Parts: sequence; C-alpha cells; structure tokens
Amino acid sequence: MNHDFSNQKLRGRSFKGQNLEGANFTYADIRGADFTQANLTGADFSHATAGLQKRWATFLLCTSFLISGVSGFLSPFVGVLIIYLIFFNISVQDVVIGWTILIIVIVTSISILRQGLNSAGAVAVAVAVAVAGVFAGAGVLAGVLAVALAGAVAVAVAVAVAVAGAVAVAGAFFGVFSGAGALAVVLALAFFGIFTGAGALLLALAGPGAEAGAFTGAVAVALALAVLSVYIAWKAMRGDEKYSLVRNIAVAFAAFGGTSFRDATLTDVNFMGTLLKNTDFRKANLTRTCFHKTQELDLVRPGVSYLQNSQVRQVLITGQGQGKNFDRQDLRGVNFKKANLADASFVGADLSEANLQDADLSGVKLVKAQLNSTDFTGATLTGAYIKDWGITSDTKFDGVRCEYVYMQLPTKENPDPLRKPDNNEEVFADGEFGDFIKPIFDTLDL
Repeated sequence: MNHDFSNQKLRGRSFKGQNLEGANFTYADIRGADFTQANLTGADFSHATAGLQKRWATFLLCTSFLISGVSGFLSPFVGVLIIYLIFFNISVQDVVIGWTILIIVIVTSISILRQGLNSAGAVAVAVAVAVAGVFAGAGVLAGVLAVALAGAVAVAVAVAVAVAGAVAVAGAFFGVFSGAGALAVVLALAFFGIFTGAGALLLALAGPGAEAGAFTGAVAVALALAVLSVYIAWKAMRGDEKYSLVRNIAVAFAAFGGTSFRDATLTDVNFMGTLLKNTDFRKANLTRTCFHKTQELDLVRPGVSYLQNSQVRQVLITGQGQGKNFDRQDLRGVNFKKANLADASFVGADLSEANLQDADLSGVKLVKAQLNSTDFTGATLTGAYIKDWGITSDTKFDGVRCEYVYMQLPTKENPDPLRKPDNNEEVFADGEFGDFIKPIFDTLDL
C-alpha cells in the first residue's frame, strides 16, 4: 500500500501500531504524532518537523515555571531552620541538630559540585552518620534527630537543585527562551520565594528578635541554592556527564507530549534533515536508521540505544568521526554510511548489522569487534587492524577498497605488525582483498 503523507500537517495524529512500511513523510509536520509500536521500516521522514505542539509546549512551560517557583518558595525554609536552631535556642540538642544540618547542606552542595548528583545522596548520608557520631555526647535522641533531619535536608537540597536545574534546561529546550534566559528565570524565582507570604510567616514564627537573623539565613540559603541550580543547569546543557541525571530529567520532561516513536520499528528509516527535538525513541529498533544532518538530535529521549552517546550522535549527524574512540561500545545497527572514521578505534565494540557502506575506515582498529551482518560495501579498509575481528558469513565486503591490513595491534617496537601483504612494497590489487579473506569465509561456512 502506498502511504504518501509528504508535506501534510499531521500534528497530534495517532499511527499507533500501524504498518507504514516505506511510507513517505518528507517535509511533514509530525509534532505530537504517535507512532508507538508502528512498523516504519524504510519510511522517509527527511526534512520533517517532530517535537511538541504549541499547546503542549505552553503547558510544559507553565509547569516549569510552577515547579521553579515552588523550589524558590521553599528554599528559605532551610535557612530559617538552620539559623533558628543554632542561634535562637538554649537547648544543646537543638544547637547540635542545627550545626549538623548546616554541615550536611554544605557537604552535599560540595559533593554535587565535585561528583555530580548521582553520588550526592550517598555522601550526604555518610556525613550525616559521621557528624551524628561526633555529637553523640549531646545525647542519643539528638544524634537520631540530627541524622533524620540532616538526611532529609540533604535529600531536599539535592532534589531542589536537580528539579530547578532540570526546569532551566527544559525551558531552554522548549525554545521559548534562550538557555541564559532559562537560568535567569530559575534565579529570579528562587529569590522570589524569600519575599512570599509563607516566608514572612516563617520569619514571624522565628520569635522576637530572630527576624533579622532568620531573614539573613533564608537569603543566604536561597542565594546558594539558586546559584548552584544555575551552575548545574549550565553544565547539564553543555553535556557534563556528572549532571547527566539533570539532563535526563529535563529531556524526559521536555519530551512529554512530543512525537513518539516508542517501541517502533525504524529499520532503514531516513531522518535526514529532520527536526527531532522532544522526540521519544525509547525501545525503538534503530537498525541502520539514518540521522544525517538531523537537527537537535541531542534533545531526544534515546532510551538505552546508541543515541545516548554524544560522540556517536555527532558522527551520525556530521559523518565526521576521525580518530574517535568507540572501544567496547554497543553500536549494533548504527548507520555510519559514508562517514570519515579514519584511525578510529572500535576495539571490542559491537558493530553487528551496522551500515558502514562507503565509509573511510583507513587505519581503523577492529580488534575483537563483533561484525555479524555488518555491511562494508564500498568501504576503505586500507591499514585496518583486524586481529580476532568477529566477521561472519553474513558480513558484506562487496567492492571494499584495501591495499593492506595488519593482523596485530602496533607497538613502539613493531609499528607494522604482521602486515599483509608481507612485503611492504606490495599492496592488494583490485579484488585481492576478497581473495585474502575468502579462506576465513570458507572456514565459517564449514
């Protein structure tokens, strides 16, 4: 059946579970369209526009403002609590708890900055226990309360920073305002919380004479959390792996209501030049899917596919991967057709079913690479290192250009190990590389 949807407005349309093999979606508007579990083998989405519909973008933007506002609204509470417990109580237990919470907040913030959000929780708990042990002389009850409150505050700090940072990143993803604008919004909303009615109520509850100190604590903590959120959002947008949690939250948040290819079959699909931000690719079959010159591929929800890797995404988009390291990566089904991968390293990588047609693989390291059904048609393999490479009878070498290969990895003592042909003055003539590897295929057939 001929499915021609080219140049059509398909915003919000459901194609869930449909067989759309070979369908034409070129230049179509598929924002908010649902292709969940659809068979799209060989379909053409080149120059289409995916992502969020305007109403969803507006809804998510308003939600991001609300979350950011709540984060700013609550930030003074921590400061008031710390100042009140330390300076406006005569109880030794309260002072111990106040200092413990302050130490945990500081250590958690430092941990977030140095190690990222992934390890901040464990560090906070460890420090909480250690600090409680130090102050155990103040009483068992004080120690228990210190651990409980400090742990809760540490988690609250980490969550507040993660959410605020994610909202800032997501806000920039929507395209409604720039990254700098998103960060400014988070900062402004954090300060706004200091001057809310709830903030004033807290100051009043702090007791006579405590207002100035409590207000100072509230401002200090709110400022610290706001600056920390701004910093993390900025680092997350720049792809810092330490803050991948924030980026992942932001991507998932921003993709809500966007175009969905979840669990769809996208084998040999063409996304060339397609705008893909806020698109869901979780559990999709991305075998030999073309992403050449796609726009905003870094803003999709990739699931556990090779799209998680920023370096892989760049090669998919630009076709330039010269000298890159892909050792031991799962690249099954990746489409590197016509890519410049000269001197790249794929040691132990899984390139099964990958499309390497017409790719420049000069000097590439394919040692122990898995190459089941990999397509090398027309590729250049001159100078490749092929020790223990995992080719099968289904690996395609039609029209491969190769003058010589190495059977071992180079060393300082032997930069040309086991070169084939053996004579450095000789090279494979047209077709001779096929004759060279033919015995391998014969063995595989047996």
